[in-house]
Formats: sequence, structure tokens, C-alpha cells
Amino acid sequence: MSWFIVVPKLRVAAMAIYPFILVQKVSYKNEAVLVNHEKIHHRQQLELLVVPFYLLYLLHYLYNLLKYRKHQTAYLNIVFEKEAYAQQQNFTYLSTRSVFSWIKYLRA
Repeated sequence: MSWFIVVPKLRVAAMAIYPFILVQKVSYKNEAVLVNHEKIHHRQQLELLVVPFYLLYLLHYLYNLLKYRKHQTAYLNIVFEKEAYAQQQNFTYLSTRSVFSWIKYLRA
């Protein structure tokens, strides 16, 4: 279950911080692809016991930033984002997803 919190000053459309999904606009709660993307992050967070997820996310971002030298490229190459973007339009993904599926995106 996810709870939505509207944060108008959020610098992105949405953000998953388990068990919440922060959204910039109320209408974003009805954006199926956006919500599915964030729910994929919730699953990733749960399987890594939440706090380690954020540490790995940050470390992977920093590694990518050194590698690519651009924020957007670094962000899009975070393994957790790769999985979420690749599967965000697959609305049955979470019902069939294997534990730690994000690992296969390390090679992608």
C-alpha cells in the first residue's frame, strides 16, 4: 500500500520514500505510469530493508556522476532507475517480478 503526499515544491514529478509517494501535483496520483514507476522503487526499497536502498542508490549515483559527468545521465544509469524506467509501463510487472530483479540491470 502506498500513501500519497502532495509536495508542490518538489523538484521532480514524484519520489518514492517508503511507504509514501511524494507527488508535485495532486493530478499525478492518477498518472498510472508514474505511480507504477514509484511502486517499483517501493519494492526495491523493501527488499533492501529501506535504508540500505538509499545508501546504494546514492553510491551508484555518485559513481555514475564521476563516470558520466552529467546529472541526468548519472541519474538515468542508476540501476534502480533502469529497472523502474524499463518496466514502468508494464502494469503486471510487480505481480511477476523476482526478488532483486534490479541486479540484472547492472549489466544493461
